[in-house]
Amino acid sequence: MSTNGQPLQNRYDFVFLFDITDGNPNGDPDAGNLPRIDPETGQGLVTDVCLKRKIRNYVGLVHEEQPPYEIYVKEKAVLNNQHERAYKALEVDPKELKKVRKDKTDIDEQLTRWMCQNFFDIRSFGAVMTTGINCGQVRGPIQFTFARSIDPIVSLEHALTRCAVTTEREAERQGGDNRTMGRKSTIPYGLYRMHGYINANLADPARNGTGFSETDLELFKQALAQMFENDRSAARGEMRPRGCFAFKHESKLGNARADELFDRVTICLKPEVRDQNKPARLFKDYEVHVNEDGLPAGVTLERWV
Repeated sequence: MSTNGQPLQNRYDFVFLFDITDGNPNGDPDAGNLPRIDPETGQGLVTDVCLKRKIRNYVGLVHEEQPPYEIYVKEKAVLNNQHERAYKALEVDPKELKKVRKDKTDIDEQLTRWMCQNFFDIRSFGAVMTTGINCGQVRGPIQFTFARSIDPIVSLEHALTRCAVTTEREAERQGGDNRTMGRKSTIPYGLYRMHGYINANLADPARNGTGFSETDLELFKQALAQMFENDRSAARGEMRPRGCFAFKHESKLGNARADELFDRVTICLKPEVRDQNKPARLFKDYEVHVNEDGLPAGVTLERWV
């Protein structure tokens, strides 16, 4: 199924660190766009969907939405139109296929394969493509957890004033002095940790995997390092990657449990910051330790960022 390089041969488990200063990394639309927070611990949260969105946007920019690096889930995309492209490419009539679908499993697999070959995010993250015009569904080899801040965050709200007016009537009523108010939410600082998993078996074409390749992996690493650079806004002007520690397994099934490997990456406040009971406001307020001693047989450590 891979059309752009050697299919992935190794399992990876990785820890990705990023931080933000005076911004909102991932607002919650159900809470007035306030930064997402764990109400029990006060730690900040960033969803996996938010981070995948930035990776999709970066890949789309780098490759200008050209196959095999098109993006399936993007702003204003009509998913059924993307599915129709697969049917046209394979010269399949969706109406006729629907009548006899039980006997057309080979065609179903070809449709799913075409989508995987053309769309980077389907090869990477998988997709459910059963929205009306059916192209099947596929599990992606790359999965993320929610990112969680190392320490509790403080959510601040700022009142904003607009000096312009909207209409002539508003200008007359207010004498040209607009009192329209708005609000913006930020956190002073937060260092976030996310865990990621790359399953080579779900990339393996021989196992009906997506065809995610070694070339795709290199692009994914690049995206982790650069995805914030073209995502700047007033709320995310100071958002940065701070490290990515990837444990590479010789075996596709893995040579050690992921949780045991993740325990080798520890992050804590520096003693001088902790002893003074000061809040962290810089990445250098933290110490990041990676224990490389006595790694399990068949596991090596790579630094992607």
